[in-house]
Amino acid sequence: MKDSLVCPHCGRVVEKYRNPFPTVDIIIEMEKGGIVLINRKNPPFGWALPGGFVDYGESLETAARREAKEETALDVELLYQLGAYSDPKRDPRHHTISVVFVASATGTPRGHDDAREAGIFTRDSLPEPLAFDHARILQDYFERCLRNG
Repeated sequence: MKDSLVCPHCGRVVEKYRNPFPTVDIIIEMEKGGIVLINRKNPPFGWALPGGFVDYGESLETAARREAKEETALDVELLYQLGAYSDPKRDPRHHTISVVFVASATGTPRGHDDAREAGIFTRDSLPEPLAFDHARILQDYFERCLRNG
């Protein structure tokens, strides 16, 4: 989407481009079973996949590892990309596009940074409410990746 701006120096109309913000979310599979979710400190509140904004000059993979570490204190091994989620309404703050990674980790997750707490949950024990479109992402994950599990 673009808006028009008027140049304060010459009076010409210039176009301002508004682009979605790139983000990453990480489904962290724990060695002993379950996945990690965080309880958010900041709005929108609720339980969520660890994740966040990609910094300028940062790859998606680097952002995913950084966000996982910042929010859960876990070092993760990225396994594969689940997909990209781009519904303009997925984040009530602004339009984001998230690339979702599936990763593995060992250890005990602890809430850090934007996370009040972190916990390990199974398909049958997901907490509520889930923030953003994370219920949809997790539904896709459980259907595509855990059909036999």
